[in-house]
This record gives sequence, C-alpha cells and structure tokens, in this order.
Amino acid sequence: MFKRVLQRCVKNYCFLITCFLFSHSALAENIELVVKDQYGQQLADAVIELEQINKPYSPAPRSVAIMDQVHKQFLPELLIVQKGQRVNFPNSDNIRHHVYSFSQAKPFQLKLYSGQPKDPITFEQQGVVVLGCNIHDSMVGYIYIASSERVYKTDEQGRIELPLNDFPLQISVWHPLQTESLESKKIITINDKSGLVVTINTSSPSPRNTFGSKFKAGND
Repeated sequence: MFKRVLQRCVKNYCFLITCFLFSHSALAENIELVVKDQYGQQLADAVIELEQINKPYSPAPRSVAIMDQVHKQFLPELLIVQKGQRVNFPNSDNIRHHVYSFSQAKPFQLKLYSGQPKDPITFEQQGVVVLGCNIHDSMVGYIYIASSERVYKTDEQGRIELPLNDFPLQISVWHPLQTESLESKKIITINDKSGLVVTINTSSPSPRNTFGSKFKAGND
C-alpha cells in the first residue's frame, strides 16, 4: 500500500515538473518587440502581423466587430478585423453622421443616419480602410483587415510580446501615421529570440478633402 502511494506521489511530482518546464519553455519563446518613430518615441497602435507563408488561410467564424461613433470620433480609432469579418457602425451620438471610405480594400458609404444602420458591412479583402465622415472632417478612423489569424497591436509603450516558436519568421509592421502609403507594410525577418526594435517613420495626418460641406447645415 505504501509503495503504491509513493509511486503515485512520484508520478504527480514528475507531472508537475514537466508542466512547469513546458510552461517556462513556452514563455521563453515570447519575443518583446518595440516600435518607435524616427525620433525614438514609442508608437502605440502599431499593428504586427505574423505572415503565413505558403499556408492556406481558413479563418474561423467571428462575431460582428463594432466601430462606434461617440463625441464625433470613431471608437475605436483603430479596429483590427479578419478578412471576411463583418463590422457594425452604430452611431451613438445625438447627431447624424455620414460614414464613408474611398479605400481600395473596401469603398462604401453609410449615408446620413443616426442610431443603428440596417446591416453590418463585410470586409472581404485584406488591407487598410480609412474612414471619414462627410459631416465632420475631424473624424478619422482605420480598419485593418488582417490576412493572418496572428495579428497584434502595440500598447501605449509601443511594446508587444510575440509568441514565436519557429525561426526564421516574417512579420509585417504597420502604423496609421506612417509616411509610407497606408497600403504598405514594413516586412521584417526574425531569426532568433533576441528583442527587436522597429523604427517607423511617421508624420502628422494631412487635412483631408471631403465633399461634406453641403451636408453640414443644421447637423452640428
């Protein structure tokens, strides 16, 4: 009887040690990546996407994402979705908005409305969609449509922990204020577990030309 109890304790101990080592090993595979601008300032809301080279893309069904409008701002300012995902555009303000995009990935319009639009919009193609409002020119939002299920966003300190296991691995880095075209991504190859610092040249957003002036009367 004592022998069986001892054997069971040894097995449980070995199991716990194995779990600890596996967990420690898994954590050790994480790589910290920091994104900064050309002046050395950390960049929040940089999108990091792990490229799926020669792998078929078969995303699981996802719930409808929300791009709200609150206090004449898009909320969130940057929304990350998967290719084929639907997005709802509720208007939580007490004024009407006219949401539109001329972006190649998904041109569309939601003409003057308040409350809840009739249907969500499906974003079928990967890319970046810039949102505007033809009533309020200061409203700018972004929808990043990912082609990989492994996509992340840097925090307020411009940092992200990437769970990487295989090397070399390609990642893409994108930011809404980058000086490169919004359709461009910075491609980087990761060869080992050492930390990475990525620099993205940025600029202040330029004023946008809209045809919203004719809609503004009585709506502000």
